[in-house]
Amino acid sequence: MKILCTLALPMLILTTVATAAAPEPKPQLGMNLAGPADWSSELPFVDVFRQSRVWISQQQGAAWGKGPELALDEFGWVKKLEPGCFAETMLCTISGGHYPAGIYTVLYDGEGQLAAGQNSKITESRPGRLLLEVNASKGGFSLQLKETNPQNYVRNIRVIMPGFEASYAKDLFYPPFLKRWQGFACYRFMDWMHTNGSDIKTWADRPTLQHATFSRRGVALEMMIELCNRQKVAPWFCMPHLADDDFVRRFAQVVKERLDPALKIYIEYSNEVWNGQFAQSRYTGEQGLKLKLGEKAWEAGWHYTALRSVEIFKIWEDVFGGHDRFVRVLPSQGANSHVSKQILGFRDAAKHADALAIAPYITLCIGPRSKPDAATVAGWSVEQVLDHAGTHALPESIKWIQEQKKVADQYGLQLVAYEAGQHLVGVGGGENNAELTQLFLAANRHPRMGVLYGKYLDAWAANGGDLLCIFSSTGAWSKWGSWGLAEFQDSRAADYPKLAATLRWAKEHGQPVTTR
Repeated sequence: MKILCTLALPMLILTTVATAAAPEPKPQLGMNLAGPADWSSELPFVDVFRQSRVWISQQQGAAWGKGPELALDEFGWVKKLEPGCFAETMLCTISGGHYPAGIYTVLYDGEGQLAAGQNSKITESRPGRLLLEVNASKGGFSLQLKETNPQNYVRNIRVIMPGFEASYAKDLFYPPFLKRWQGFACYRFMDWMHTNGSDIKTWADRPTLQHATFSRRGVALEMMIELCNRQKVAPWFCMPHLADDDFVRRFAQVVKERLDPALKIYIEYSNEVWNGQFAQSRYTGEQGLKLKLGEKAWEAGWHYTALRSVEIFKIWEDVFGGHDRFVRVLPSQGANSHVSKQILGFRDAAKHADALAIAPYITLCIGPRSKPDAATVAGWSVEQVLDHAGTHALPESIKWIQEQKKVADQYGLQLVAYEAGQHLVGVGGGENNAELTQLFLAANRHPRMGVLYGKYLDAWAANGGDLLCIFSSTGAWSKWGSWGLAEFQDSRAADYPKLAATLRWAKEHGQPVTTR
């Protein structure tokens, strides 16, 4: 959920404003990819164990998930089981049959016994390999670890989609996923990296290809680079807010060594560090106060954002021998250009950056005390919601873009959007209004939402915007928002007007996307 609010904030004296001319904008679309989780309805990997839930401890006769604490190795594999206990993990917990049904191949190293759990049955088994029959129409399925040899415990489990056993080691990504998002200018990996609230501090904390699942700390860097190399798409990396300099340096070194040198790189410090609902915002405020960068936590946090961002940029520049290969992004609040000035102007941060990044959502955050309030809006028709979005929310978003473009020009930076799209959601209790939720879901499915997206993207281009990263790719809709352009990996663009409009706009602007 991306809550946008404008605060009355004190003005501070800043250093001299840069006056270099802003580069010529090239409006193009990027994409925020959905984060790895067993419940994610986006299926990027043919090995679905990559998105499995962390192991759940089970005990015979006890309530579900109430077994003793599991003994795990550094990568999350179960080293031993207590008597009468087993470990279980959930996979593809997606409703409605929206993932491949059929025979999944399960491969593993070590010695032990794997068993079928919910909604699955074993059709063939031998040490190191078994076949699991799954009925996707009944929801997700589970895999159980019943026995494991502590001296050679079960590890490196792979659960391969039907038809990919022979090719999974080379062709890591699910072809429909690759096809759906081919031709985009950039993949923002904020959710792939589990950026919000990340606890990664050191290089040893990072997710690797050896980890049991990516659902704990995010996707391994090597996998992100492989995706971008295959798709010829620029990566956008979000450096964890707690990460030390050694982490940043090693991360940059791997990117330099492995990423196609023809691809640009976008670098950002964390995500929405201005947004008080996130741990990284509280952290930057605390650090800024310690360094006496401001009198209030929020202003100190903005200034720490500028300070830490520049430190990160300099590390990358040292690794790469300059900054020609990457775009140094300073993030800000789309609805408040004052925040942008505070970040860009602090200690000449803008002179060490290339872009100002905002999220100019088409915003309709509705709660019990909003104007209009949740009870009122819940009584509207879908047409009324879309009328309001078109006559109030869209013009407001365009105004933000125009104001932020002036700031970016003032400091000689590109204007990019780290996130963008519709923002129809209940907040502050409004999310619990069932009528309001259903209304917003219906509005997102309506053909007029596609028309709204077309006008929105045209306005971004007309007002000097450069890269705009849609939020987000694929994800189930709920009371917490309808962020995905589509709800499921197998959704058709024809059934989702905002997806169809986004793909059509990208195609019309020269991007080699697939419009179906």
